[in-house]
Amino acid sequence: MAKVIAGATVSLDGFVQDAAGSSAALYADFDTLVGSDYMRRLQDETGAVLMGRRTFDGAEDPYSYAEDFEFQARIFVVTHRPRPGAPRRNERLWIEFVTDGVEEAVRRAVEAAGDRDVTFVGGADLFRQLHAADLDDQLAVDGMPIQRGGGDGRCAAAGR
Repeated sequence: MAKVIAGATVSLDGFVQDAAGSSAALYADFDTLVGSDYMRRLQDETGAVLMGRRTFDGAEDPYSYAEDFEFQARIFVVTHRPRPGAPRRNERLWIEFVTDGVEEAVRRAVEAAGDRDVTFVGGADLFRQLHAADLDDQLAVDGMPIQRGGGDGRCAAAGR
């Protein structure tokens, strides 16, 4: 049965984004990360993805997930209001907007994942909901070697 893995990538001082809401500094080496053994293993283990609406909308082109999203699996977006129009899809990835709560989104994602994992990819509010409702089976935290400087938008390399 699928495990729901809730996680986050954080700076050394515990921030997931800067004061403007950007997490770009945490992923300065994103192209290297995508090609890594770590990411390939995570992709192989992922059968479905949970995501909050703001994370979904934060993509440069939210309708391009089928072409270039690192997890080619069904995506369940927890939201109060579905986005108009159908996002592009392929034989592995399509997006479902779940409007009836985090519990229902997790139920659908677990069913879709089969014997693979459900990977949570973003949204602090959704993370809190998952954890508060005890819907996560595992917590995964990746630390990046930067300091967010109190979350005020400044970013300094660790050790400087």
